[in-house]
Amino acid sequence: MPLAFTFGSVSGCGSLLVLILDVYAIVQIAESGRSTLRKVLWILLVIFLPLGGAVLWLLFGKKG
Repeated sequence: MPLAFTFGSVSGCGSLLVLILDVYAIVQIAESGRSTLRKVLWILLVIFLPLGGAVLWLLFGKKG
């Protein structure tokens, strides 16, 4: 039983970290100097691919 609880806690913490990363990415996108269309597309990417979209934004989107 404790092992299952541990996995549940790790999963919950991981989900919380992904949520924090997504919120950070969305705020950064909204504050960026990009056009409205590009902002909307990046935000949709982050929403539909939570971890992947945020990582892509941090790697490639912030520089452009």
